[in-house]
Amino acid sequence: MAIIVGVRFKSAGKTYYFDPKSYTLNPRDQVIVETARGTECGEVVFGNREIADEELTSPLKPVLRPASEKDFRILEENKEKEKAAFEICAKKIKEHKLKMKLVDVEYTLDRNKIMFYFTADGRVDFRELVKDLAGIFRTRIELRQIGVRDEAKLVGGLGVCGRPFCCKGFLGDFQPVSVKMAKEQNLSLSPTKISGTCGRLMCCLKYEQEAYEHLLRVTPKQGAIVDTPEGRGVVIENNLLTGILKVRLDKRPEAAPLVISRKEVKLIKDHQIRVEAKEMKELKSIE
Repeated sequence: MAIIVGVRFKSAGKTYYFDPKSYTLNPRDQVIVETARGTECGEVVFGNREIADEELTSPLKPVLRPASEKDFRILEENKEKEKAAFEICAKKIKEHKLKMKLVDVEYTLDRNKIMFYFTADGRVDFRELVKDLAGIFRTRIELRQIGVRDEAKLVGGLGVCGRPFCCKGFLGDFQPVSVKMAKEQNLSLSPTKISGTCGRLMCCLKYEQEAYEHLLRVTPKQGAIVDTPEGRGVVIENNLLTGILKVRLDKRPEAAPLVISRKEVKLIKDHQIRVEAKEMKELKSIE
């Protein structure tokens, strides 16, 4: 068994395991740790706990110490330095006429490295830019290209629902979201209605997907053939949440459809929900 603590470096970032050594740590404690990027300050998500050795994918790095007042002062100073570094880098990007958008700048706690996060449509040759920045800041420079979802998570904002972005507020990792989910939830496949501010499919499509998958297993889909107390027919409309179906009966196709509960019908042949190739092509850019 190994003793670990969970630490994250952003309000809704991924949680990483560290060895607490002799420290007894509690949630919301600030600690100094050594990471692949350098010395950083993180927040304890959960305190000391035991986990099986086989759950660890790599050797644990130790917690160096709880954060001190001096560390907090350095963090505040770094925030001011990051603002200045952002302006300088943005200016240099313009001078080099690079097709990239600077999103964020981060100093490590020990200031041995500055990370510049940017978005771009394709690959960018920023070697000359790195040389310029290294000459100005006299420290290690890392430029990291990120996607539009990562940009939204870093910058934050309000979603189409009027609430702060989920990715900024509480989502530690991005979950896979597909157009098929929108189709199965009977949502409009208009890009403006199923995509978030970042231009990609809304993360919240994932939240209720498990419930919809269950309802789809127990509810005949549109186009399914069913037996009802009044005869066989085809489902022309269904409401997954209420379980109410509209069935066009074979014996009176011109009459108003029969409104009936899914519990009162027997499924003969179900229908498959498919995203048409044309729809997929049109919506591929927002997945």
